[in-house]
Amino acid sequence: MHVERAGERGPLVLCLHGIGSSSAAFTAQLDGLGHRARVLAWDAPGYGRSADPQGPLDLDGYADTAAALIRAHSGDAHSDSTHGDGAHVLGVSWGGVIALRLATRHPDLVAGLIVADSSPGSGTDEAKAAAMRGRAAELEKLGPRAFAERRGPRLVSPDAPSELVGRVVETMASAVRLPGYAYAAESMAATDLRPSLASVAAPTLVLCGDEDSVTGVEASQAIAGAVHKSAYVIVKGAGHLANQERPAAFNDWVLSHLRITARIPE
Repeated sequence: MHVERAGERGPLVLCLHGIGSSSAAFTAQLDGLGHRARVLAWDAPGYGRSADPQGPLDLDGYADTAAALIRAHSGDAHSDSTHGDGAHVLGVSWGGVIALRLATRHPDLVAGLIVADSSPGSGTDEAKAAAMRGRAAELEKLGPRAFAERRGPRLVSPDAPSELVGRVVETMASAVRLPGYAYAAESMAATDLRPSLASVAAPTLVLCGDEDSVTGVEASQAIAGAVHKSAYVIVKGAGHLANQERPAAFNDWVLSHLRITARIPE
């Protein structure tokens, strides 16, 4: 498991990337939050520099892998015992779906959630599930580079600078491969979290770019409305990757959430 890390003190923050991404998507969070928290960003199993899983993983499998990562780093040499053994889990898109499942399967390990531009899963709609399952065949046909060039620009707002679009495409092209992407897509297609959202006990910040045309604001609103301890924030001028397109505003909201839930200092 490849993990990027920043910071030596404060609460543990675990960052889970979207289905077409990697730990590189959280460069701005590693840089911007590391002075207040111990920040980890994984390459999910079968992505980037992490090894391929030995077999298919469903959403529970990804959540359990994230749980093992939290356990491994809660007691590491840089651990700050004043913040307990749990983590504040920051998930973007698919990563947010994993984070929500993690919070219900391993509530003792989740001190808080930040769910960005996410959804309750693609299994909420047959057409969405079918489209998600079709992505693996598209990747196989096109290859990672052409696949990224086709899908990457959709993830940011129409006014996003070309430099950002290029980074998003490059991150996707270097991160996605089979069979890992196919396992991830199936985990999304098979998931409908709506029945379990009310059982999420962790305080949850839900963020969404106002120009997100991938999952859209309605999906984020559905999460915020179902989770009891939630706050909902629109990130203006951002598409599906609000954490990359408006990193300063995004990080400010995350730090505000941590001040409340983890009592980090100003």
